[in-house]
Amino acid sequence: MSRSDWEVVIGLEVHAQLNTASKIFSGASTAFGAEPNVQASAVDIALPGVLPVLNRGAVERAIRLGLALGSHISPTSIFARKNYFYPDLPKGYQISQFELPVVQGGTITLRVGEGEQAYEKTVRLTRAHLEEDAGKSLHEDFHGMSGIDLNRAGTPLLEIVSEPDMRSSAEAVAYARALHALVRWIDICDGNMQEGSFRCDANVSVRKKGAEAFGTRREIKNLNSFRFLQQAIDYEVQWQIDTIEDGGTIQQATVLFDPDTGETRMMRSKEDAHDYRYFPDPDLLPLVIAPEWIERVRGEMPELPGSMKARFMSELGLSAYDASTLTASKEVSSYFQATVDAAGSAQAKLCANWVMGDVAARLNKAELDIADSPVSPVQLAGLIARIADNTISNAIAKKVFDALWNGEGGSADEIIDKQGLKQVTDSGAIEAMIDEVLAANQKSVEEFRAGKDKAFNALVGQVMKASKGKASPAQVNELLRKKLG
Repeated sequence: MSRSDWEVVIGLEVHAQLNTASKIFSGASTAFGAEPNVQASAVDIALPGVLPVLNRGAVERAIRLGLALGSHISPTSIFARKNYFYPDLPKGYQISQFELPVVQGGTITLRVGEGEQAYEKTVRLTRAHLEEDAGKSLHEDFHGMSGIDLNRAGTPLLEIVSEPDMRSSAEAVAYARALHALVRWIDICDGNMQEGSFRCDANVSVRKKGAEAFGTRREIKNLNSFRFLQQAIDYEVQWQIDTIEDGGTIQQATVLFDPDTGETRMMRSKEDAHDYRYFPDPDLLPLVIAPEWIERVRGEMPELPGSMKARFMSELGLSAYDASTLTASKEVSSYFQATVDAAGSAQAKLCANWVMGDVAARLNKAELDIADSPVSPVQLAGLIARIADNTISNAIAKKVFDALWNGEGGSADEIIDKQGLKQVTDSGAIEAMIDEVLAANQKSVEEFRAGKDKAFNALVGQVMKASKGKASPAQVNELLRKKLG
C-alpha cells in the first residue's frame, strides 16, 4: 500500500508567551535570561497563604487574538486547576482554563506552497485559553542531579488550539507561520522561538483515504522551529503508516522529536482531560469581560494582514502575490507603506519590486531584519522618484542603492550629483555615441542586417559602455534601430 492510500490528520496546539512585563498571577518580571530563581515571587514558588492576582494585560492580549481571528470572546470564563506532579511545578497544579476558555472558535487563512502550486486554506480554531507556564528543569548543570529554575513559572501563556484541519506537514508549517506572524503583528507575543516564546505541539494521526473516523493520535511536544515541526510530522506520519501496515496498532502517546536523529521517541502514554482532575480554581473569581472592554481593545487594534492585503490590491493595484508577500510580516508591510507614502501611490509597484527584490536580497545577505535596514523608506522613495522621472536608469539605480546601503550619502540625489550618475537623455549626445560605435563595429552591423538579433544587443551594450552606463536604455534602443534602418 502506498503513501497516497493514507490521509494525514493534524491539529496543532501553540503556546504563545504573552509579552507582558509581569507574570500572569504575580508581579514578578517575565524578562528572559536572568540568573535562576531571581524572578520567582512567593506566588510563583507556592508559599503558604499567598493568592494569585490576574494580570489585566494578559487578558487584553487574549482579547486581541480573539478579535484578530474572528472568535467569540467569552463574556465569562473560568480558571481551573490542572493537577499533575512535576518538580518544576511547585503548587502541584497549573492554573489554566478548561470548560470556559476566554476565546472560542475563529479561523485563520493561510497560503500553502509557492508559485503556481500555491493554494489558500482556512483552518478553524477550537479555542484559546490563558494559563501559566511551568518552571524549567536543568539536567545538564548538575552531576547526578537536576536543578530547578522557577523564573519561568507563572509566565503568561495563551494556548491556541486548532481543529484537526491540516492534511500535510506543509499545511501545518504554513498554519504555524501564519499564527506566528499574527501574534507578532498584533503585538501580543515576540515570537522568539529560540527563547521558547512560541512553541508547537502537533497531534498527528493517519487514516485510510475516504475513512470518516480519525485514527489514534500521537502528540509531538515542544517543537520550537518550523523546520523541526515539518521534520517531526513527516517522520511521525511515515512511522504510523509503517506500523499499521506491518500489523501493529497505534497507541495514544506523547512523543518527543530528536533533531539529531530526525526521529520521534516515546515520552509517556498520552493523558486525557480526566487524568488531570480539572476543577475551578477557588482562589480566582470568574473572569468577566464586558462588551465595552472588547470594543476599547478593538479600537486599539492595528490594521490586520487580510484587510491590508485587500487594500494593497484594490488601492495600489498590486497583484495577490505581491500583496501577500508584503503583508507576511508587520515590519515588511510597515517599511513598504512608509516607502509608498514618501514616493506616492503611483509608484507602488516600483516600491514593491524594490522592497521584495534588492532590499530583501541585501537584508538576507547581511542577516538583518528590515527594521535595521541601512536604507530607510524615505531614502528608498527618493531613489524610486529618480527612476520614475528618468533621471537614472535601473542599472544606475542599483549603484545608487549600494551607495546608500554603504552610507556614502544621505540621499539618492546627493549620490547622483556627487558621482555624476545622471542619465544622459540628450538625443544628440546619444546619437554621437551610436555613430562612433557603429563605425567601430561594422561586423556586428553586418550580422544584424543578416538577421542576427544578438548583434543588436551587442551594439546596445557597446553604446551603454561608451556612455559609462548613463545613456537612457530606451533611447539607445530607439535611436539605434533608426540608425540601422
